[in-house]
Amino acid sequence: MKSLAKLTGNTVHKLLLLTLLAIPLSVTAQTWDELSPQQQQILNPFEKKWSTLDQEKRSRLLRGAERWQNMSPEQRQKMKQRFKRWQKLTQQQRDAIKDRFKKFQGLSPDQKARIRKAFKRFKSLPADQRKKFRAQWRRMTPAQRKRWLQHFRDKRNNDS
Repeated sequence: MKSLAKLTGNTVHKLLLLTLLAIPLSVTAQTWDELSPQQQQILNPFEKKWSTLDQEKRSRLLRGAERWQNMSPEQRQKMKQRFKRWQKLTQQQRDAIKDRFKKFQGLSPDQKARIRKAFKRFKSLPADQRKKFRAQWRRMTPAQRKRWLQHFRDKRNNDS
């Protein structure tokens, strides 16, 4: 992968805000002058074009700014790191992640809970085991992955 070009603080803020806009909150879009000083500071990269943004875009940006304001410094740092990783991805990789997210959003609460539980188990493995598992998964063909997943589901159902 290409190395990430050095980003300015405003660029990082702008791009972070765009990634933080998924949680629906009831925030009304306003004119730039009606924003609080904190909102104006966070949304500074959008000041010149604020009046040209549609209401939905303004609302999403305001929700992102609200989330950013409520984050601890540690959470903000974590988001910056995540954003840098996101920027290193190719457009194809980003699109694949977005597609998987949309599919996940369409799952039932029970299905989402099972996926979260499996992910938590995976994350609890030692780093070397996770690395070994990822390498093994990448070597599998789609058919092999499908058989492995079915075997895992069968085993889980039998253990229940």
